Amino acid sequence: MNALASIVQSGTPSTALQFCKRAYGKSGIENFLRDVLAMANASVEGNRYIITGVEFDAQGKQRVRGVKRDEFSGKPAYESLVSDHIEPPVRIRYEPVSVDDKQVGVFEIGECPDRPYMMRVDHSETLRRGDAYMRVNDAAIKMGRRQLLALFERKFQDSVSAASIEVGFPGEIIHKKLKVPTCDLRKLPSAVAAAKLQELIEAKQQVHKSLVSTIVARLTHARLFGSDSPYEHRPVEELMSEMQQLERQYRDHDASFLYEENATGLQLVIFNQGGEPLREVSYSLLMPVHDDFHVAGQLPKLQRDGSFAERPPREQSAYPAVTMRDKAIHIAGKLDDIPAGEPVEMFTSSLRICVGSALKGRRVGIQYALKAGNLRTPAKGTLRLLF
Repeated sequence: MNALASIVQSGTPSTALQFCKRAYGKSGIENFLRDVLAMANASVEGNRYIITGVEFDAQGKQRVRGVKRDEFSGKPAYESLVSDHIEPPVRIRYEPVSVDDKQVGVFEIGECPDRPYMMRVDHSETLRRGDAYMRVNDAAIKMGRRQLLALFERKFQDSVSAASIEVGFPGEIIHKKLKVPTCDLRKLPSAVAAAKLQELIEAKQQVHKSLVSTIVARLTHARLFGSDSPYEHRPVEELMSEMQQLERQYRDHDASFLYEENATGLQLVIFNQGGEPLREVSYSLLMPVHDDFHVAGQLPKLQRDGSFAERPPREQSAYPAVTMRDKAIHIAGKLDDIPAGEPVEMFTSSLRICVGSALKGRRVGIQYALKAGNLRTPAKGTLRLLF
């Protein structure tokens, strides 16, 4: 039996389980937001559920009424309503479940470690910004100043200060700066091939202008590509077209040059100096975009006997998630709990970068943000790469 169907059939109204006779629909958005707030602020561990299409009579007997098919169309967009109106963010998903040959709707609300949850904007005259509710037994109770203060006090007693979190480069001590070697990107396979083609194109163009024999082009070809590579008469237009294809043709060779032969492995460590482990940890990094600053979006293919082979999926999946954008390079991921008192590596597989010699003597910043379920505020800062 489906786990959600089992919850529907065996559950009874409680602090973590609410049953509604009908679906909320567009006219019930206010009730929906109030119920989600109450569930999120409830004093329970684990997931909470709101089930629509099920009621209980006075004797406590369950009756499955079901909800209409159009309720499963995603309108209104319940997840968007929650993210637009409630803060901090609440994880919620909606799923139809079949029970007794009828469809009921189940809202599953994930762990809520960041109480209190409140309205972040006004929805109506009766549900305003700053309003908060808490589910007690099987009822939603509006929270007052005393209840909110108690939750805030508990939150700060059970949380870790960002000031006790240190992020940096590994070593005997945690460093905030790292020296990175540069390399000559003119030796990039596609760049070498492009330079040869360009010289051959220029030789052919010179021959054409002077009306001299193609012997100049032949000699240039032999010097550039070796005597083992037979000369073929190709027009300049064809060579220029080939030039445009070099980046695609040499993609794997370039990746191997950048991220295997000349790569610097970048690793960061997180040192939790607080009194308890960090839970539900996530990180994000921002790095600059520059033509001579290369960050691998994934691990390069393995070079074997002159060809390239894909890496095993497990090895590839261990590499950080890198997103290339116009103005910045984003790296993000999630981590297991971070214990107190010992440095923990941020990446399972080191981030691979390669820096061209045009950046020699320059420096760039890496902006980081570390979040955790019990971290009062994100730990933020800037690290430096010195080229």
